[in-house]
Amino acid sequence: MARRFTDANELLNDLLDRYEGGAMSPIAHPDYDGFPSVVAADAFLKQIARAAEVGAVSLGMGRGDRRDQIAHVRLGAAEALYRHLGRVPAVQVAQDAATRLVAGFALDGRLAEAVPSIADAWGRGKSWHGFVSSDVDKLRDGFALAQAILDKKHLDVDYKTFSRRTVGDSKTLERIEGVVIRLLSGILEFPPGARPREALRTIGLERFAPPLLIAGRIDLDGADLSAISPHYLGITPKEADRIRFREPPAYVLTIENFASFNRHIAEADPGRLGTTMYVGGYPSLATQHALRAIAGMVSELTPILHWSDIDPDGTWIFHTIERAVGRPIRPHLMSVEIAEQSGQVPQKKATPARCPPDSGIAALAAYLAEEGAKTLEQEELDPMLPLHLVA
Repeated sequence: MARRFTDANELLNDLLDRYEGGAMSPIAHPDYDGFPSVVAADAFLKQIARAAEVGAVSLGMGRGDRRDQIAHVRLGAAEALYRHLGRVPAVQVAQDAATRLVAGFALDGRLAEAVPSIADAWGRGKSWHGFVSSDVDKLRDGFALAQAILDKKHLDVDYKTFSRRTVGDSKTLERIEGVVIRLLSGILEFPPGARPREALRTIGLERFAPPLLIAGRIDLDGADLSAISPHYLGITPKEADRIRFREPPAYVLTIENFASFNRHIAEADPGRLGTTMYVGGYPSLATQHALRAIAGMVSELTPILHWSDIDPDGTWIFHTIERAVGRPIRPHLMSVEIAEQSGQVPQKKATPARCPPDSGIAALAAYLAEEGAKTLEQEELDPMLPLHLVA
């Protein structure tokens, strides 16, 4: 559709906007029907004529009885039009902004790799994930926060304190957490479908660690709980080393979903043959450390299992726990057979976790990477004991 204007400056700037966006010889048209008066039309045409006189644009004339009327305006020499309008080229603006973006930072080389693509987008008059060149100070905060995370300055610090210590404002991270994840996504591994705040939890950056819920024949160091038999115990992850097993558990099972956790301990294992833990969706870094501590308290012969949704996020959670505990674990109610029997092909396909061949979830991850693979939420399944305990 033809671009038509009644404001000469808008027309000339539009030519440069499109030139910066990649158009080599953009064209625009006067909107003769839109001029409010003959005086306005004359002023418009005089401005266009002055731009043509300096070689910034060329004019295409009409035909027939409109042969004396300008039909279109074509960009001639971009440099001349920049000078005529007193406009700084977007490429120069982008270069200046990109220099300011990282000035004074000692950036990790992998983080610095994002800068050329940002400058390239700005140089074409585009935004980079919603940030334009005038947002350089906001994006600079994003780089500062990302670098501080790579420097591990976020560990053992709550969300707002980390933001305040890093950029001087406790709310900045909340406002730009998405771009922080974007900057780090090629460096750190995040859950494929997680929201930014959920992703940050997995590397240890959260408001405060959620409690670890654990059910089984357990006590706390210095406290005998056998007389009260709680439904389950909630502790801060840092207290995991206080857990004591009254007797060796028949299994250790971690569960992603809260409803499935409650159903398992109430329906599948009311006698607490095993130890069952709720990991709260994507396990936070504190939760990962707690799981490693608890796994170290049981025999190498005690099976450790995990139950998640049969989907890419489920494989990511499984593999994260597998790495956290530092020993092989088994999938519980997570198999290709269950997916084929009870699952559905999702409307949107996501990428499963990258797992080594010896991972307990490798077969399911490979299946989920195939076209037509089915997924299943774990709430769709009734809980059951691990297979080695089923009569």
